[in-house]
Amino acid sequence: MAASEGVSGFKYVRRIEDLLAGLRPVGAGRDKAGNRNLFYDQYAALLLLYYFNPTVNSLRGLRRLTTLGRVQSRFGIKPTSLGSLSEAARVFDPAALEPLVATLAGRALRRGGGHPPAAEAELAGLIAVDGTLLRALPKMAWAVWQDAEHRAAKVHVAFAVVPGVPVAAAVTAGTGSEREQWRAFAKPGGFYVADRGYAQFALFRELDADGVRFVVRVQENTTYEVLEGRPLTAADRAAGVTRDVLVRRLGTEKHNPLLERPLRVVTVTGDAPGQVWVLVTNRTDLSAELVAVAYRYRWQVELFFRWLKCVLGCRHLLSHSQAGLTIQVYVALIAALLLGLWTGKAPTKRALEMVSHYLNGWATDADLLAFLKAERKKPPDSKR
Repeated sequence: MAASEGVSGFKYVRRIEDLLAGLRPVGAGRDKAGNRNLFYDQYAALLLLYYFNPTVNSLRGLRRLTTLGRVQSRFGIKPTSLGSLSEAARVFDPAALEPLVATLAGRALRRGGGHPPAAEAELAGLIAVDGTLLRALPKMAWAVWQDAEHRAAKVHVAFAVVPGVPVAAAVTAGTGSEREQWRAFAKPGGFYVADRGYAQFALFRELDADGVRFVVRVQENTTYEVLEGRPLTAADRAAGVTRDVLVRRLGTEKHNPLLERPLRVVTVTGDAPGQVWVLVTNRTDLSAELVAVAYRYRWQVELFFRWLKCVLGCRHLLSHSQAGLTIQVYVALIAALLLGLWTGKAPTKRALEMVSHYLNGWATDADLLAFLKAERKKPPDSKR
């Protein structure tokens, strides 16, 4: 067994073809003549190589990969035309990648890869939900955003704060509803944190009834009826908490019925001067301090978006169709999950560089193993 074969998680990078093998039949049904040269598993492998090779930044660069002998022998790929690569976005169903993303996310979550500090153990399992825009071309009519000249797609992501990996995603037009995507992501027993764009009183009641736990910021001028005040501890005040109450109604009496079960409103001094965070949660068991900490952890998904777009290069669109862009985004999440499984941490620029060096033949198994050991010895990032 080679040294790198013993590295937990890295086998999923080295054996990409095994990971993607289940995709082979998808989209191949119409190949009656048996002359198809590019299959779904090969296309996904090419996209992974695209993300792990920063010198490839276009569809033409992807086509060039198919002419390289090492790529051909490793993945069974034949030289492929631009037309075939472009057609792939119409032939292959992006939904076929969703089980693969879920499987890798499940492995990453089971493996752990770090834990919240002991004082924050009750926040284990916290998932940040947010969306980010990818600028689109005016001819991408489906990517409705501001107007005909300003198009954008929106990538919605559910991100596990620990171990720092995405667990679900969806791609919509720039105007796609964030609340609807949260409703699609949410699972009973799950614990989610979100910003003001996800706030909707009816949705809070619905999720609470379904056993979904949440911490969501609402507008500062939100109206609510206090049922009971809760005392603040010194730790709560140190975390910036100024008020902690149970409420029996969110919003005005005219439009909002009494809650079947009280919710909780925690008011916190924000990070900017004069800023106030009004947080709604159904976690009555958490201290007010931890409610504030949970909201601060929401920033982790913003850092992931920055890595996804600026480091991994997902903002460069290889396809102009919604299906093609969705495939590109799903494969980007697979790349992030592979890095997470390999390093046991949230994906970083350094980890991406090392994998790129390895796949390009510039780093040996020994180099890779030494890097991994050094990464795992580093303390978890304490920044929120």
